Parts: sequence; structure tokens; C-alpha cells
Amino acid sequence: MMRSFGLLDDGRSVEAITLGDASGLQLEVLTYGAILRRLSYPVGGVRRDLILHFERLEQYVRDRAYVGSLVGRFGNRIAGGRFELDGRTHQVTTNEGENHLHGGALGFGKRVWRVLDVSERPDRRALLGLHSPDGEEGYPGNVEATVELTVKPRALAITLSARTDAATPINLTYHPYFNLAGDFSAPATDQWLRIPAGRYLPVAAGLIPTGEIASVDATFDFRSRRRLKPPATATHSQLGIAGGYDHCWVLDADADCACELTSPNRDLTLTMTGGPGLQFYNGQFLGRSHPALGNGVILEPQGLPNAPNEPAFPAAILRPGETYRASIEYRIDARS
Repeated sequence: MMRSFGLLDDGRSVEAITLGDASGLQLEVLTYGAILRRLSYPVGGVRRDLILHFERLEQYVRDRAYVGSLVGRFGNRIAGGRFELDGRTHQVTTNEGENHLHGGALGFGKRVWRVLDVSERPDRRALLGLHSPDGEEGYPGNVEATVELTVKPRALAITLSARTDAATPINLTYHPYFNLAGDFSAPATDQWLRIPAGRYLPVAAGLIPTGEIASVDATFDFRSRRRLKPPATATHSQLGIAGGYDHCWVLDADADCACELTSPNRDLTLTMTGGPGLQFYNGQFLGRSHPALGNGVILEPQGLPNAPNEPAFPAAILRPGETYRASIEYRIDARS
């Protein structure tokens, strides 16, 4: 089902597409920013929202916390907004102090995506597309990006794809704030989390990775499920830098998923796949920009942050003739 979600100031229409049925997982995605606006599932006979959302289009336009956005051309951070590619230094938009974050001042999450296809059979599916011109936010190359969302009764499969006519960094992911409690006013840090990763990326000022791929210590070890609330920031220098958790975990080669997030009373678990990294942010600063929105945590399967400047990290450059493809899946398990 597709309906109008409002008009932008320039008169362009924004649509909301709903996929899924009453007995299972339901999704609402906007053509503005390809935003995941709603994700819900029936628990104990009552439909429960799983991600934070706004009611009006103008709230998404003003938002700078990336609520539900598809982030790109390069999700996460690039130090100084600079990278060298094939002997040339490129300067992209610096929109978080001196650094580049989530694609820049607008990025993919503030663009209007085209509806390429919506179907109900055999799968409930939406396909959206975006043209990002050469030079947008300082990036080289014309990029054609697509996102395909397929909803099944207990799973959402997301395929992010891109092609380019010149070499360019690409790292696409989604940025929803999760709270599985059934009450967005409940502390999101009361949820339980498992991340099958024995290594993570320590950060320096500006939350830029130092380049070290470090073994997790007790504070950063989520290989066994535990409450995700961080200890006091004074107990660990990395928590002090980020004000809590805002780090990328490097998933183990044999990881069975990217993470498992479980509601505070353990009546619902969301299992996420994707990678090779998982950015986990416990939402400690969300209330500064949106005090009435509620509480949520970010879990983003993705490539590694600042990868264009770190030769030891997995490559993040897309070249002509290649197809970038990243897959994310959310699977739901609810206790009856």
C-alpha cells in the first residue's frame, strides 16, 4: 500500500509504502531518505513498534539524528573529510566538526528516492532508486543506488546496491533507533545484546578510529548476551571519549549473526545479519536533539568507519564495472 506522507517545501511529494500483513512483521518506508519509518510485530496479540519514528514529514526534514535514515554515500565517519584515491586527494563535506559523517550535509538520507517497484506477490517487496551526481558532497563519480526491502512474516531482508562511473567510496547502511520494550519511554539500555565479535575499533577524538583493531576487554565484550547499559564513563577511557558506546565491532569470521537484541523482559529478540562491522551506539545523546522522541539504540551492520584512510581495513572503494552490494536482515523471534 502506498499513500502520501506530505509535500516538501519545493512541492515534491513524499510517499509512504507499507509492506506486510496483520499477522506478522510490518514495515513502512518513506521515499524521503528511503527512511525506515515503522517496523512492528505482534507480541502477545498486541502490535509492538520496534523503532522510533516521527509523525510528520517536516520532523524528518529537520532531523539531524538520522532517525531511520538510509545513510550514504559513505555511512559513519571519514577523518577530516579527506581521502586519497588513485593519487588524488578528495575533500568531502565536513558536517560533524572537522569530520565527515553519514554522507555529508544531506547525504542519501535527505534525498527523494524514486519508486522503481512495489509488489505483493510472490513477496511483499519495494525497490527504490537514487541518482547521486558526480561532485555531490564532494564525492567523485555518478552513482546509481538502489535499496530493495522484502518483508516476510518474521523477517525483513534489505539489499543495498550501487554502481558508479568513477572510483568512489561506498558504505551504505540503515540507521534506525531500536527499542523493543513496547514503550519508547523505557530505557533502551535495559535491553539485552549479543555481538559475536572478539575485536573492536578504539577511537580518538571525533570518534575517528585510531587504526588499531583491538581485542575486546570486559567492557566491550558482548559475545555472551548481557544488558547493554554501559558502565560509568570514568571506568574506561573509550567510554569517556564517546560518552558511552559509539564504536564499531569487527565481527568474527565465523559469526552466526551481526548481533542479537532482546527486549528487557526477553519476550522478543531481533537477530540482525550483515557486516563485516557493526556500529553500536547506545543513544546517549539522542535526547539533546529529540527530548520527546523516546529512547533507542543504534545497531548498524556496515563496512568499517574511515576505511578510505585505513589500508588495513576492508576495502571501501567501488570502481566502474563493479556492483556494490550489502545485505542486512532483521529476523524476529517472539515468545508466545
